[in-house]
Formats: sequence, C-alpha cells, structure tokens
Amino acid sequence: MTDTLDIKITKTKSSRLEQTDFNNLPFGHIFSDHMFVADFEDGEWKNFQIVPYGDILVGPGISALHYGQSFFEGLKAYKHNDGTVSIFRPDKNAARFNKSAKRLCMPTMPEEVFIQSIAALVDLDRDWIPQKPNHSLYIRPFMFATDKYLGVTPSKTYKYMVLTCPVGPYFSKTLRVKIETHYTRAAEGGMGYAKSSGNYGVSMFPARKATEEGFDQLIWTDAKEHKYIEEMGAANAMFVLDGKLITPLAQDTILDGVTRDTVIALAREWGFPVEERKVSVAEIIEGAKTGKLTDAFGAGTAATIASVGSISDDSAEYTLKIEPKDREFSQRALKAMNDIKYGNAPDTHGWNYLVSGD
Repeated sequence: MTDTLDIKITKTKSSRLEQTDFNNLPFGHIFSDHMFVADFEDGEWKNFQIVPYGDILVGPGISALHYGQSFFEGLKAYKHNDGTVSIFRPDKNAARFNKSAKRLCMPTMPEEVFIQSIAALVDLDRDWIPQKPNHSLYIRPFMFATDKYLGVTPSKTYKYMVLTCPVGPYFSKTLRVKIETHYTRAAEGGMGYAKSSGNYGVSMFPARKATEEGFDQLIWTDAKEHKYIEEMGAANAMFVLDGKLITPLAQDTILDGVTRDTVIALAREWGFPVEERKVSVAEIIEGAKTGKLTDAFGAGTAATIASVGSISDDSAEYTLKIEPKDREFSQRALKAMNDIKYGNAPDTHGWNYLVSGD
C-alpha cells in the first residue's frame, strides 16, 4: 500500500549509514537519512515529500512556538530474521494522532495517509533498522502550527513530519520510582490524554527534581487529591496486585497507550484477571509492604516493559520482593510482544503492518 500515496522522493546524496555505530545507539540521538514532510493548506493535506534529513526553515512568529499547537506520536518498526519489515499497530497510533489533533484544534489526517507516509519512509530507510534483540527503528510523527500570526487562535496552516531513529532499549536498568504528591501533569478537563508537547514540558521540572533525588521516574497522581495513580513519566503504570493485573482507567488525564492496550489484550487472552479502574496510592503501598504487589512496570512504546524495583512515597521507599527476571506476568508479556514484533511467533491479532519492498 506504500505506493498509493503520491509522494515526491528526494534521496540523500550522502548517507550516514556507514558512519553510524549500531552497537551504540543512545535513544533518540541518531536520525536516519530521510524524513517525511507534508503541509496542510486551504483545508487539505498536500505536498507529500520524503527529503534528506536536515534542518527546516520556520518563521519566528509561528503559532506552535508561541501558543503550543504541537503534538506527536511514537511507534516502532522491526526487522524479522528473514528481512521482513513490520510496523507495530500503526492503526492505533493513527487513531490517537487524530484524537490529539481534535483536542488541540488541529486538522486530522486520514488513517491511510498517516500509515502510508510512515511505511514509505520506513521502506526507504529500511537499512537503518537494527536487526538485533531489543532494537528497532523508532518512528516520530508530529504536527505543528505554522501561521505567522501573534494571536490566541487556531492556526490555518500546519506542517506534518515524520522522523526515524535506530534505537536500543530506552531503559537499561530496573527503575526506582517516586510517587509525585505535589506537582501535577494533567487535570480533569485538560489534555492529559493527548500527546501534546505541552504535557511533556510541564513534567520536566518535577522530573528533574526527582532525578536529583536519585529516582529514575515519577508516578503521577490525580490533580485533586494526589490519592490515585495515573501514569509514569514515560509510560503507563501497570501492577500485578493480589493476582490481578491492575492499571488506571484511560481517561482524559491518562494517555491511552498502545503498549498498555497490547498488554491488556494479551492478559485477557491468557485468562489473567484484569482491572482497569481507579488505583489508589494506598493500595499499591500496602501491597508493596505485604508482598501482595508482585509486579510493577511501565508500559510504553519507547520503554516497552520497564520493570519497577522500588516505589517511594513521602514517608519511605518500598522494594518489591520479587526480582524483575522472576516476575511471571511482565516477563511473559514482554516475551509475547517481542516474539510477535520480531516475527518469531504467529501474529494472530494482525498487529504487524508489513512494509512491502520495492
């Protein structure tokens, strides 16, 4: 399907592939040779292009810089042992992309355009996909407002772009996390469910404070009372408590994560009890104290499954009794997802979008 969208392709004259150390891929620092670009003007998407990766020229008065009309998505492409390239669940990202666009008064994009733009770029730069365990091509579609006008009103013009990065694991260790009880990431009626750039900007100061205290991630809580867990800084929060998979219900303060959805689907398929509901800080701390909390992890595209080793509240730090490698549920979920993504197990759910070559 990658050839049905009319895309003008300008290939780079000097690939950086041979100069890239694929044994050293810090997450999000190395970009592949090309990028996708399109414009929204006069009420329609146009000017579909793949061009060499590089800087872009924008006016200093564009709306995105002054009023925050910008958001992004994150997904990954994988290379199978036989050389097949697949993108994991891009339809889910397309739906969330449009959900974010609507919340920010920005234009939506047809699912087929979103997926084909990504597939065409991945196909062109397929040699940038690492073919080794726990490695992939991270894909970053994003949109921003481009009207050169100082006024609090939605822009009439926008730019859509896609970048790709060869990456290894996002987290390389078990996480030490802190429950945040003062700062707020998102409030009811806000845009916590959107992948708005502003959601990440507001999180940076408290996240830095937590890092300075020796923590790896924050667990955000509700804005009203700070009594209920919402999500982690870079992933959805998931727990195995008293033999059940527990996770906060995706609502307007919580991102509806693709990995979260995948983990829940697998759990239900296995007959593992799942509860999507309000999750109180008190029950998680009590579970950590008593040993009923047997697993805790972040689930996200970048992180995949990020094991939590300890959880801290304002009074103490609680270490989970079971080592991550011995946690039955998260290890099973991680293996099942990776087996599907890398083509080592049947894709019975139709989650892999196969990228056809030339």
